[in-house]
Amino acid sequence: MKIVVIGGTGLIGKKVVARLAAQGHDVVAASPQTGVNALTGEGLAAALTGAQVVVDVANSPSFEDTAVMNFFETSGRNLAAAEKAAGVRHHVALSVVGTDKLAQSGYFRAKIAQEALIREAGIPYTIVRSTQFLEFLGGIAHSGADGDTTVRLSPALIQPIASDDVAHAVADSAIAAPVNGIVEIAGPERFEMSTLVQRYLKGIGDARTVVADPTSRYFGADLQEGTLVPEGIARLGRVTLDAWLAQSQKS
Repeated sequence: MKIVVIGGTGLIGKKVVARLAAQGHDVVAASPQTGVNALTGEGLAAALTGAQVVVDVANSPSFEDTAVMNFFETSGRNLAAAEKAAGVRHHVALSVVGTDKLAQSGYFRAKIAQEALIREAGIPYTIVRSTQFLEFLGGIAHSGADGDTTVRLSPALIQPIASDDVAHAVADSAIAAPVNGIVEIAGPERFEMSTLVQRYLKGIGDARTVVADPTSRYFGADLQEGTLVPEGIARLGRVTLDAWLAQSQKS
């Protein structure tokens, strides 16, 4: 089966490509680095020729409100048009658990728009909503930095997942039948965000102190206790925080 992975040279994309290729599929790693640009449309038609499945794990290079909305809306429309022309039978997209509850954030408004375009495109689809990646804990800490010694973060619940587990779930969705709905995935452990990031900082030898602040925003959005965790049944990854930290220190 020919599967095109949009964003196939990024953190998740590379892992999805490798997993699908190891299973014997004809996989195309599509990104601007390989001459395929979903934002401009460059190379899309050629890359999608003969493809049965398209997996979109691309992310906007800019999180500025206007730029990120333009990225997801424009690339989404370009992908839908190219997929229809190529006769693609399944569109798989990576999104975020809690997206519909985070409309205060420009980034998540853009993800809401992306999901709407997918639902309305008329192509069978699966939206894989993931919790935050363990690999992005440093970015969360940076977002809450308050001076040189303190980080202020919400104590809202978070259930972080390793990128390997994300790629495994996305690859499985690519070779399964479309669900025409949402599949949620999450890590095996649930923490308060402030507690999680304190453990992360300690694990990497960062002496900063994390203060639990319920008024702290998450990339521009207010959080309720359960905003960032699955509401119902979710597929759980296997990699724990401690195992991920141990592996990160080896690599």
